[in-house]
Amino acid sequence: MKPDILLVEKMMPYVEERLDADYTVHRMYDPEAKAALEAALPNIRAVATGGGTGLSNEWIEKLPLLGVIAINGVGTDKVDLPFARARNIDVTTTPGVLTDDVADMGIALMLGSLRHIAKGDAFVRAGQWGKEGFPLGNSPKGKRLGILGLGQIGKAFGRRAEVFGMDIRFWNRSPVKDTSWKACASPVALAEDSDVLCVIVAANAETQNIVDADVLKALGPKGILINIARGSVVDEDALLAALNDGTIGGAGIDVYLNEPRIREDFFTAPNTVLAPHQGSATVETRVAMGELVLANIAAHFAGEKPPTTVN
Repeated sequence: MKPDILLVEKMMPYVEERLDADYTVHRMYDPEAKAALEAALPNIRAVATGGGTGLSNEWIEKLPLLGVIAINGVGTDKVDLPFARARNIDVTTTPGVLTDDVADMGIALMLGSLRHIAKGDAFVRAGQWGKEGFPLGNSPKGKRLGILGLGQIGKAFGRRAEVFGMDIRFWNRSPVKDTSWKACASPVALAEDSDVLCVIVAANAETQNIVDADVLKALGPKGILINIARGSVVDEDALLAALNDGTIGGAGIDVYLNEPRIREDFFTAPNTVLAPHQGSATVETRVAMGELVLANIAAHFAGEKPPTTVN
């Protein structure tokens, strides 16, 4: 008999085909499979899930034989890592393979915000071109870019931004030695010294709402906020207030609290470019991520340590 595993959310069809070939897959998102899933809970030994969904402690406690939680992403904020470790459960992610695409998404949101791409698209579609003027955008060249969280993605974003002639500075929770970019003493100090602030910090209890009203005020009325991290690292009340009252100049956002059911206030917030959490959403990256998920689960069932265990 094939081992039982739990699939929390849909993955690429070819990945699901590979899982179905090797395991008995119980799909949490399929309401018609609820009865079979309930019966299989005592036998499930592996879980595949997304970074934005994770797996709750309540669900972990339902799975007495669980040995690995394979996250299809790099975010671990939706899994209690110490709780899983205490139960001898390996938690894995898909590091490295999504770095470039997430950095590219940040650049796209930055350029979209500076050059009014979404606003221009709506302007043309509404037939306004030639009937009224369209506002000038801003060049990234010569702008000060602040990177909040200088991990792999932050460094990739900074390298890309340098090509556009931007001047890079950063803040990171721990010292970063392998860079010549300017380090700032705090998130507020970084925002004060930035024209564009890109948030790429890992989401956890320590970074919740790290971008608050003080950081946004320091960024200023011409400043642009880009968030490609997680919704939890930005105080959404403060962000929406800052956008609506002109405390900051605009924002490009890919991640939100309670996504996809985001606050409707974002729909009318001025000078925003909104994306539906598409940072790693390319065919190429999702294939590579899926391969890592498959490899981590296969390693567990082979009695080996999953290669990208994070806890």
